[in-house]
Amino acid sequence: MASSKEYLDFIMDQLSSLSGVSYKAMMGEYIIYYQGKIIGGIYDDRFLVKPTKSAKRLMPDAVLEKPYDGAKEMLLVDDVDDRDFLSELFNAVVDELPAPKKKG
Repeated sequence: MASSKEYLDFIMDQLSSLSGVSYKAMMGEYIIYYQGKIIGGIYDDRFLVKPTKSAKRLMPDAVLEKPYDGAKEMLLVDDVDDRDFLSELFNAVVDELPAPKKKG
């Protein structure tokens, strides 16, 4: 099942206070970027983020789920209605992720 554009629009609106959030559509799902780094994505209308130390600390009870068969597990973000929490989560996680690889 592909994710809906409506759910993507809702998540992007929830993240609108952050500068540098973008997405790319990929095979019916959406990869979410922050400051050029992949933070997570929307898969089957579930908002998943990379399981960094900060994400685990901020969401200690979060469930690990696979975005699709064969993928690494990611953390399910349950509290998508709390804009302040999502901003805190993104700002904490982005610092733990490696810089994007240069294409070339």
